[in-house]
Amino acid sequence: MDFDEYERIVAAAKRIDPRIHIMVLLGGDAGLRPGEIRALQWTAIDFRRRLLTVDRAEYDGHIGLPKHDKIRRLPMTKRLTAALQAHRHLRGPNVLYRDEGTDLTVRVARRWLQKTLKLAMLRDRGPHTLRHSFCSHLAMRGAPARAIQELAGHSDLTTTQRYMHLSPAALERSIALLENRGSLCEQDTNSLGFGDIVETADP
Repeated sequence: MDFDEYERIVAAAKRIDPRIHIMVLLGGDAGLRPGEIRALQWTAIDFRRRLLTVDRAEYDGHIGLPKHDKIRRLPMTKRLTAALQAHRHLRGPNVLYRDEGTDLTVRVARRWLQKTLKLAMLRDRGPHTLRHSFCSHLAMRGAPARAIQELAGHSDLTTTQRYMHLSPAALERSIALLENRGSLCEQDTNSLGFGDIVETADP
């Protein structure tokens, strides 16, 4: 999913419901897994420092630690912070809830996402669409693989590397290494007494 498509999803979600808007931002701006979004509580959000702690996940009706037991702390984007602040409620400890005030379920969250994708005129790509976009967009903007791994909570770098082919910055840095090859070769040959042979060798 490119940047424009993601922004269309964000805009569509905002038009439908503030809860759906937050769900989309938690996935696409913070990289939370669907189960982490469903289990997110207000106590995990530090508005003053603009940090979000991912320390819970819901799976098959049970609450436990995030996948691979990796608790992580994430900086929040300004728009995610603003959306959460505007949505603060006293319905319960969880950030997101169903219309009747009960916990958000897999089925309802899935329906929310499908409704949003339809309004944005995008095809359904599965429940991890937003999280994949988060990782892809970080790679596209040149974020280091290790940073993406930590933000996404990947257990090892192998999973993160799947996104790194999208990084133009990595390719540019690699080619940039060749830009200095003339001066490096010149330095090496001069040290051997060959003068400016490198300068005359190139056509």
